[in-house]
Amino acid sequence: MKTSNESWGGDFILVGFSDQPQLEKILFVVVLISYLLTLIGNTAIILVSRLDPMLHMPMYYFLTILSFVDICFSTSIVPQLLWNLHEPTKTITPVGCTIQLYLSLALGSTECVLLAVMAYDRYAAVCRPLHYATIMHPRLCQSLAGVAWLSGVGNSLIQGTITLRLPLCGNRRIYHFICEVPAMIKLACVDIHANEVQLFMASLVLLLLPLILILVSYGYIAQAVMRIRSAKAWHKALGTCGSHLLVVSLFYGTATAVYIQPNSSYAHNQGKFITLLYTVVIPTLNPLIYSLRNKDVKGALKRLVRKDQCTGE
Repeated sequence: MKTSNESWGGDFILVGFSDQPQLEKILFVVVLISYLLTLIGNTAIILVSRLDPMLHMPMYYFLTILSFVDICFSTSIVPQLLWNLHEPTKTITPVGCTIQLYLSLALGSTECVLLAVMAYDRYAAVCRPLHYATIMHPRLCQSLAGVAWLSGVGNSLIQGTITLRLPLCGNRRIYHFICEVPAMIKLACVDIHANEVQLFMASLVLLLLPLILILVSYGYIAQAVMRIRSAKAWHKALGTCGSHLLVVSLFYGTATAVYIQPNSSYAHNQGKFITLLYTVVIPTLNPLIYSLRNKDVKGALKRLVRKDQCTGE
């Protein structure tokens, strides 16, 4: 049997959607447009949140980080995906595969925890409005953001390193469009039951635990909203929480379908399309959801546009 170092010596083949060449042409256009919108939309969110003083608050501090994570997450996946959709060889070097594995896993895990942190911020804003500034002080916000980053990086280092140590015995075909742990461990020529159990447990911690915290936060938020008698305050509370709840539903719904499911179904096209949703489509939708449903962001965009027009004149 070859050692794990020897088995990682050649290029990998990302099979992806190669069995559907006509679909690849459509996906190339869709993915390219989505990626451009991701870059433009999330960059706009970051600039608006940083440049407009009225958005210098915890909610938009975390939103800025989320937009940055989405840009990096898409960039770790989409350029290689576009190349493989266009080129018949569909290869990726071991170094490129390793980088993609670590980066995508770290950024995806970070987003899981970050969405839970944002839910806590919404809980403090709706349920403890008089003490919100005291609760969500800058040091706590920075600490919570640090926890999200450390959780993502830590999970990536552990899961990625364990995956890369598996002996592959010359198996180079990855039946996916991304170097992702569930697809990578299937290349191993040894018993991977322990790896599957470990991946499942890590998924429970980084997907279901934050999701439970989010649901608990929104349970308290729902109780607080039901007690609000002012229609204006009621709509404001729903407006600030609605965007985040929609993002949570999209991200966790798709990520959970990929990582917490029967392993035998992972390589099917359904799994690839679900992965395509949370790696390509959702980072595109996030800025649209926050900008279209959030009056503060729309107002900040209008103020910046007017400011630029006045400067230009």
